[in-house]
Amino acid sequence: MSEQRQTHIIGYGTLVLVWVLLLLLTGTTIAVSRVDLGALHVWAALGIACLKAALVIGIFMHMRYEGRLLRLSLLTALVTLAIFIGLTFFDVLYR
Repeated sequence: MSEQRQTHIIGYGTLVLVWVLLLLLTGTTIAVSRVDLGALHVWAALGIACLKAALVIGIFMHMRYEGRLLRLSLLTALVTLAIFIGLTFFDVLYR
């Protein structure tokens, strides 16, 4: 019985680049929090957080190298989570 395992080796250069990007995005989040954007303040922070999560999931969690079924399952779970969080926001907003 042979078991096929694929290993994905990511170079240190890529990991350092992603780490620097995460630091820059964190700095951007802090900068956005100090600017008065009104209602866009939350959306900007959520957008930056989604970008950071995509970097972590894609690179550090190796989702970039997984099959379509697993990626689709993850996307479905994240969309479902976003819908529930959105419904919670509406519930809190209109109380």
